[in-house]
Parts: sequence; structure tokens; C-alpha cells
Amino acid sequence: MNRPTHCRTPRLHRLALVLATMTLAACGSSDTPPAPAADSDGGMAGGNPPAAIDMRCDNAPYPSAEWTQCEQANFARTGEGPAESAAPDFVAVWQPRGLANQQAFNDRALADPSWLGGSSGNTPVTPLCATWNQQCTGDPFRYPDGAGPDGQAFYDSEAEVTPVVFYDDGCARLSGRVWLPRGAANPLPGIVIQNGSVQAPETLYWWAAQALVRAGYAVMSFDPRGQGRSDQQTPDGQQGSNANQAVFWTGLVNAIDFFRSSPAAPYPHNDSCTGTYPTEVTPFNPIHASIDPGRLGIAGHSLGGIGVSVVQSYDAPGADPWPGLMDASNPVDVIVAWDGLYTEGSEGAGNASGNAGTNAPTEGIPTVVPRVPALGQNGEYGLTPVAFTEPPDPDRTTYNFRQWQAAGQPVIEQTIAGSTHYEWSLLPTFPTSSWCPDPASGQCSDGWGNPFAEHYTVAWFDRWLKQPGEPGFDDADARLLDDDGPQGRLKYSFRYRSARDFADRSGNRHACEDIRAGC
Repeated sequence: MNRPTHCRTPRLHRLALVLATMTLAACGSSDTPPAPAADSDGGMAGGNPPAAIDMRCDNAPYPSAEWTQCEQANFARTGEGPAESAAPDFVAVWQPRGLANQQAFNDRALADPSWLGGSSGNTPVTPLCATWNQQCTGDPFRYPDGAGPDGQAFYDSEAEVTPVVFYDDGCARLSGRVWLPRGAANPLPGIVIQNGSVQAPETLYWWAAQALVRAGYAVMSFDPRGQGRSDQQTPDGQQGSNANQAVFWTGLVNAIDFFRSSPAAPYPHNDSCTGTYPTEVTPFNPIHASIDPGRLGIAGHSLGGIGVSVVQSYDAPGADPWPGLMDASNPVDVIVAWDGLYTEGSEGAGNASGNAGTNAPTEGIPTVVPRVPALGQNGEYGLTPVAFTEPPDPDRTTYNFRQWQAAGQPVIEQTIAGSTHYEWSLLPTFPTSSWCPDPASGQCSDGWGNPFAEHYTVAWFDRWLKQPGEPGFDDADARLLDDDGPQGRLKYSFRYRSARDFADRSGNRHACEDIRAGC
């Protein structure tokens, strides 16, 4: 059975083969063309394409030794993340953090035994990653008691973060947290972040929550049913995660309803599920007063990216009506899909990995109609990275772009060079490009694919959600169009085309069929 998955747990021997391939790829000859790099100040120079981008790999003939060497150098990036997570300075923080997470999981079960066994379906290994231990820890520097700017300093001086628990529409308990910039004075735009499936607890996406808080957003992260610290199943046995992919749109609607709840309009499924478990649930969003109800974005990874594609579509002509209980119509204004933007027909074509990196069957997925602005980002080498042995179809990643463009909706579709499906879910030891190059600094920053993802994610939300006078409003367009900057086309894939078509705040249209080649 070919089921959708965020990351199928590989057999150990297969993972060994993948990592061995990475090692060989990283050991190319001394004349291997370098991976594209910026000049010393991060800018570009020259004509079209700019001379500061090394275009030898773009133009290398196939078959040739140069083409093969370029592929080796590009594929070698997928081994950077695993090498970094083996560094002593990383392991010294990661392993104790994972054990502390395991103890917190145990403590929760001791305080409320209903979290284990019974009708919840929960065990120490279901949902997978429930303990937040081992790889499920994610970036170990982003916890409240961690040293460094993303740890205790962030939680003490930059953000107020509040854990929440609420029921989904099947009476499974969902675990999450709401994030608010400390001292927020005015109602802020809101963002709801949805995980990928299987090995993807919300901890893996705290990089995005922190970046958005710093950019002036109220944020919610949560584990869908069957994920992380939420229930594996409903009391009547309805499953979550990949066993029931619908939870990635029905559960996202539930999460949006909770995010938009208040004392005057409490979250309704808590009432309908009263008494299911002895667990104290959160009656309404505790940061409701700081959220502007007229500005909402959603982001999702992998199967979660399919979920945000479905949810944005409700109320569009030809799509299903909005199923939420807190709003009469669809409140979503903009989406970001990380390796998961979806429309009908995109399976096997929608992005470099195949749709959402999941090879998800289309049965049961509601009709998706592009209704709001969308940013799609793609991994180049997918779930189980293997180097190319021949040139792929360079237009494979632009299928969903074309659907949004044809619907007249603003859209950007990007593929990151040397990337995998895990650039957005920071799983230690999993194949990715660099995301923690200097753990001795007390944080995971810089690197390759993840900083790219963060840059454009924040800029895209700023473009469509920020108002005059708010941080990020004035320069959102410039950040999205900064092809010559450090997150510019030097990081775009030379195997797959990236494209954009949107209007800036002045009404000028920016349509480009191949951003890396020059616009």
C-alpha cells in the first residue's frame, strides 16, 4: 500500500546506504565545480545571469564528467545536516534535552494516566515521537530552559508561550502552544502552523514559530491527531496521522477554530466532548485579545502542506463550503506550503519530491481550488535522497505554480538546491543541508536550506498580512525580490525551475519563469 508519509522510518541498512552515498558524493575530485556561492558581500554582479553565480552546473552538458561532478557536489549538501548533528557540541545539548523530554512525557502520564492506554491509543511509541526524545527533539537549542538566544532568552524577553490542550471534532485531545510577542500592544496577524506526518512533532517547527513571533505575529503550533503529544485516535477508534490523512484538513480547521475562540465564543468541541477524559482542556485561546481576526495565515509541511492547500480552498467556486464553527466563511488569507503545495493532478509532479514528498494517493482529498496567495517551497532530493543519474524534468516543480497562476492568485514556487524533504522539519541525523553549522555558539543558525525557508516564509506572510506602520510592511516586496541577496538565486536549484507571479504593493507585476536564470 502506497500511503502518504512525512518520513517513512527507513530500514537501518537502507539508511546506511544513503549515508554512504552521501559520503562518496562529498568526496569528489579536487576539480569538482563548487556548489553555487555568493560573492564576499552576499550580492551578485554582472549581467543576466549574474556573473557572481557559478553557472557551470546549470550549463554542464549531459552526459559529461562535469555534469556528474556537479551532481556529486550538489548531492553532498544532503550530508551536511547529519554531520553537524554528530558534532560533540550538538550532541552535548541534544541528548540531555531528549532525556528531559522523555521524563516530561512520563510525568504527564503519571499526573493524568488517561494520556496512556485506553481509548486514546497512546503508548510510549504511539503516536510516533510522543516522547520528543531522540530525533524527535528537533533543534535542542529552542527549549525554554536552553542557553542561548533561542532558549531561555527568547522565552524570557521576546515571547509568551502558553501550552494548550483542546478536543478535535472526534474528541481526540490535541496538544499545542500559542506564541505571542512579549508586550504586544496592538492586535496582530495570526499564523497557524501544521506539522508534517509521522515523525514530525510540533517541536520540529519551533524555528518557524520563533521567526514569526520575532516578526510580529501571534502564532499557534500543534500536533494533529496521531502526531506527537496529541491522542493517537478518537475514543471510537478513528485513527490519526497517515492512517487517516483527512485529519490534516479537518484537524487544521479545528485548530483554526480554537485559535479564533475567545471567552465570548468558547471553542465548541470542548463542550461537545465534555467528560471524554479527565484532562483539563483550554476553553478558548488565551491570547485571543492580541489577535486581529481579519488577518490569518496558515503554514504546513508535507501532508500538512496538502492540508493547508485544502483548507485555503474552502468557499472557492467549485470547492466545499467552509466547515469551521467559529466563522461563517473561510478566514484564511494566505498560505505557505513546505514541500506540500497541492492541486489535483500534482501527485508525482507537484514538487521535486513528488507531491508533498509523500506520493500521497488522491482518493479522499477534497477538491482544491486556488483561492488565496500561496508560497510553495520544495526539496530537491525528497524523502530518501538519491543522487540523480540523469537530468530530471526541470518543470516538474512548477505544476502547482501553473494552477495558482491560471486562477489569478499570487504565487511563488521555489526549489532549494541540494535540499531534501527535511529542510523544514529539523530532525537530527536525517539527511538535510546545513542547519546547525556552529552549535558551540549556543544556537542553530545560518546554514543553507532552513534559513532560505525562513526568509521567504516570513516575507510572504508580511506581504499579505502586515499593515502600514507594522514591522515588515515596507520591505516585504523587496525581501521577496532580493534575488541578489544571501537567500537569493545562489540557493535556487539548478535542476528544477523556480518561478513567481505576484504584484507588489504598488501594483507592479513580477512574473518570472526561471528565477535562477535571472528576471
